[in-house]
Amino acid sequence: MTEAARVLALLAERGHTVAAAESLTGGLVAAELTGVSGASKSFLGSVTAYATGLKHELLGVDKALLSERGAVDPEVALQMAAGVRARLGADWGISTTGVAGPEPQDGQSVGTVYVAVAGPAGMCAGAGKVVSLRLNGDRADIRRESVRSVLALLHEELSGNARAQDTEHNGGN
Repeated sequence: MTEAARVLALLAERGHTVAAAESLTGGLVAAELTGVSGASKSFLGSVTAYATGLKHELLGVDKALLSERGAVDPEVALQMAAGVRARLGADWGISTTGVAGPEPQDGQSVGTVYVAVAGPAGMCAGAGKVVSLRLNGDRADIRRESVRSVLALLHEELSGNARAQDTEHNGGN
């Protein structure tokens, strides 16, 4: 079973939905999810905000943050995930932003990537979770690993929440 299939199965079990905000992956996360039969039960859609300005206009990423730090930043990734979650009305939002190459961007080296997840209140640590990646390989490798990483992060959050909910329902330890 693929990571996308595992994530979609967990979402379906809970009756939850997910939406994706993509930059460097350019729609590959959405393609990976929609490649799974039955994805429409849990996957609402995606926003590919490749241009920096669209991250603000479509996803609500703070304009000052984008001006100060550029689009390749952990806080930008978190705001993208929260923004797509809010805009598309999903329970979970995931995002990818980074530099696939071949040239550095915003002072960031090729292979610098941030993936993030934002979930329902109480379901994610704080306002969400972001992971910083330093990836090797060519442009295709970096994009492919970014997709795998954001889906793994969502799977981790969903699996962790299942354990927390089981503990609550079983009266603690």
